[in-house]
Amino acid sequence: MKFDLNFQKYVEWEVSNVMPLKGKFGYRVFLIYMDGSKKPQQKAGFDTEKEANAARDKTIGELYSGTYVVYANVRVKDFMEFWVEEEIQNRVESSETYATYAGIVKNHIVPVLGGRKMVEINRGDVQKLYNQKADYSVSVARLVKTVMNVSMQYAVDKKVIAENPALGVDLPKKVVKKKYHTRNIDTQKTLTMDQILILLEASRNTPIHMQVLFNVLMGLRRREINGVKYSDVDYINRTLKVQRQLGKKIRSKKEDFAPKTFTKQEVRLKTSSSYRDLPIPDYVFEAILEQRKIYERQKSRRNNTFQDLGYICCSSYGRPRSKDFHWTHYKRLLEENGLPDIRWHDLRSTFCTILLKNDFNPKAVSKLMGHAKELITIDVYGDNKGIIADCVDELQPFIDEVMPDMETEGMLVTEDIDVVVAADSFL
Repeated sequence: MKFDLNFQKYVEWEVSNVMPLKGKFGYRVFLIYMDGSKKPQQKAGFDTEKEANAARDKTIGELYSGTYVVYANVRVKDFMEFWVEEEIQNRVESSETYATYAGIVKNHIVPVLGGRKMVEINRGDVQKLYNQKADYSVSVARLVKTVMNVSMQYAVDKKVIAENPALGVDLPKKVVKKKYHTRNIDTQKTLTMDQILILLEASRNTPIHMQVLFNVLMGLRRREINGVKYSDVDYINRTLKVQRQLGKKIRSKKEDFAPKTFTKQEVRLKTSSSYRDLPIPDYVFEAILEQRKIYERQKSRRNNTFQDLGYICCSSYGRPRSKDFHWTHYKRLLEENGLPDIRWHDLRSTFCTILLKNDFNPKAVSKLMGHAKELITIDVYGDNKGIIADCVDELQPFIDEVMPDMETEGMLVTEDIDVVVAADSFL
């Protein structure tokens, strides 16, 4: 079923008197729109004139209060599919986010509620859905709850239902409630300073050295790393403008792109908070300069085949890296150097943890990481959680040990480097 929810934006309305309709009683509602058009809706089937008048009074009350349902016959399946394709697909920036929403709707909500009318869904139905999905998977249950809350509120705004049936309905008690806007970091899954130094040096002669630096010393996400260009670097002020990532564009088809480029398109960042200017540590800045020399040599050597796209992390032919290019090299580095077998994303958590442990302002750290308004929870020993309160102090100088440098005789030492960032640029 295809339907247009834009017609709900009526500006005036009229309600006729009760009249005989098809052997019974009823009345008509006329919705008047901005363009002057008038759309009638017939309310019939009442056995008595008194019953019809009572329903008419109720309709008038709903029109006055703004709770009148324009689309009373829309089924859950049709609405949810419309919502995913027309609202979510146009609103989210990430194809992965869109795919997650679409998958939850298709695989978990429509099979349970799809055949019902939207106006029939109540809090009990929503609770049963949550209970059933919690038995299936806690993570799926959380996603279902998010999708139901957002989609049902959209339905209210579009006059498909009068009130949100998911509002205030909680997951079963066995599903531990997460703190709102809180990010949990288990330091047992992050690297120590000594381990960071080992990883940095071990990665020096691998194709992922710059990716490691951008991750563990600047906290960039993997898709952000692949999207960084030399033109994003302010060589005077030594800052980096994070303004794109590489990924798959929503609504795109693989056959429309050149081979091996479908998932390497320049797309917008995850959220508005992801757009940020970052101070570049001296060690990373020097590495960027060295990498640029390599880039120019390869460009000159492969004059006819080199793709001069300006990516810092690219192949010897200038081609952008895929999102999983680092994986084999990274796992080998961990194994060969006796480092904990942690995820690539845990390097980003390592960066965050180091800053917080060295008294960096948590609000500023959230800005550096590209988070929206979040409290950051550090799980120091796996079971000892402490929430670091939000505040608005200025950033402290960057911790000395983060920036390793090579001395003679192949020994790693630490170099004292201060990176001071003005608070007003983040707050």
